[in-house]
Amino acid sequence: MAAERKRLPEGIRREEILDACDRLYEKQGFREISMKSISSETSFSRPSIYNYFETKEEIFLGLLTREYELWMSDLEDAAGSGKVFTKAQLAEKIALSLQKRKTLLKIMAMDLYEIEDNSRLERLVAFKTVFAGSQSAFESLLRKAIPDLTEERADEIRYAFFPFMNGIYPYAYPTKKQCEAMDEAGVVYHRLTIREITAGFLKQVL
Repeated sequence: MAAERKRLPEGIRREEILDACDRLYEKQGFREISMKSISSETSFSRPSIYNYFETKEEIFLGLLTREYELWMSDLEDAAGSGKVFTKAQLAEKIALSLQKRKTLLKIMAMDLYEIEDNSRLERLVAFKTVFAGSQSAFESLLRKAIPDLTEERADEIRYAFFPFMNGIYPYAYPTKKQCEAMDEAGVVYHRLTIREITAGFLKQVL
């Protein structure tokens, strides 16, 4: 079995590490997860993980990069579909694409600063390159619904939407304690999905 593991291609091992981290993050917070706990979810030893990632933060950055790649692919597919969208349809299309990216939104809302600060520069540059690609794909999709979109207006929408993304997760997934506190404080709130929050915002912005 050990020899079998050694023959695993590097890409498969890397994906296994990211998958393990993703599973743990679904149930635990960033600070609760360690290299040891990630290793226990894989088929190989903890020292092997250091061949791919130097820190826990780099694993999370790799996971976030993969999430952005998947989101960018959905945006590019929609932009290249040949379909002409109304602004309302565009809002729904983007909202549905983000509904599938819960992990992306969670990392961006909760842990991005620490993850970026504790990752090597080359890993951070790789992430920022994919992030820039997602912005380009987003703009291409905007032009499907707004053919006369100016560069200035595209910048306004982008600078409104991408920071807004960082706040979606906490509104869609408040903790039990947060809900109890809001109830006791008399805060009026509505439980909305990622799709509902995103589509509602985009319909106003567009």
